[in-house]
Amino acid sequence: MHLRGSLLLLTASLLWGTTFVAQILGMEGLGPYTYAAARFALGTLFMWALWYAYRGKRMTQKRAGTFRSGFRAGIPVGLAMFVGVTLQQVALLYTTAGKTAFITTLYIVLVPLAAVLLGQRVRAAQWGGAVLAFTGVYFLSAHGETELNTGDILVFISSFFWMAQILLIDRYASTVDVIELCLMQMLVCTFGNTMLAAAYEPFAWSAVAGAAFPILYGGILSCGVAYTCQILGQAYVEPTQASILLSLEAVFAAVSGWIVLGETMSGIQLFGCALLLGGALIAQMRGTGKQQEFD
Repeated sequence: MHLRGSLLLLTASLLWGTTFVAQILGMEGLGPYTYAAARFALGTLFMWALWYAYRGKRMTQKRAGTFRSGFRAGIPVGLAMFVGVTLQQVALLYTTAGKTAFITTLYIVLVPLAAVLLGQRVRAAQWGGAVLAFTGVYFLSAHGETELNTGDILVFISSFFWMAQILLIDRYASTVDVIELCLMQMLVCTFGNTMLAAAYEPFAWSAVAGAAFPILYGGILSCGVAYTCQILGQAYVEPTQASILLSLEAVFAAVSGWIVLGETMSGIQLFGCALLLGGALIAQMRGTGKQQEFD
């Protein structure tokens, strides 16, 4: 089960990393809030279709008395994700993408710290993997960038909300309906970004149509599939290990940027990739994962 969870989380990080390219292409003609609202709305439709397709299984569980709705649990998870996404978007007005990626991944270290405060045991291999992975993200994303500005502070604050999102999913993923949990998460983010887009950005259907492919990729794969994989994966994997596996998003983002956008990768960035991958592997050593299974 631990292997299944790790593969699901790796799938999520792969899809999120490659979505970085879609975001760049999608926001060539759209504001960040409009693009986010569009892709989360599409993610909501995808999750609603999945929710409808599994209605028979839910009815069977309800008759057996084993069903627990995920809608209520999805509200705090969605709020944590929405605030994290919004702070990142505003921060990019003041700071670089590399520093944003690096500071955001503070959750690699914050998650095990919070886990200890919540009474969970974090193994030495997990601590070592977290530190190694965090160092790898530094060399990959922000090597040589040391000056702090307003954007960096906003990203730092956002990392606490990503930590909260990971820990909240760890709490609920194995106890409630994961489709409903993810659907509510999408609804919260759609509503929040729609309100921000209406308040701060102009809207034109032609611009949305021009960004159709990036919106489809970001909505179906990044929002619908990837967040579902995260929730399913965290039912099997401890939060510290999950945070490190999810941070591999930075590696996939760098590689997809190199392949699709022609961005170059320096030797120090490749070294950062190696450290991050090494940290992920170390964190899996002697890991037993969780024992919960899905029906």
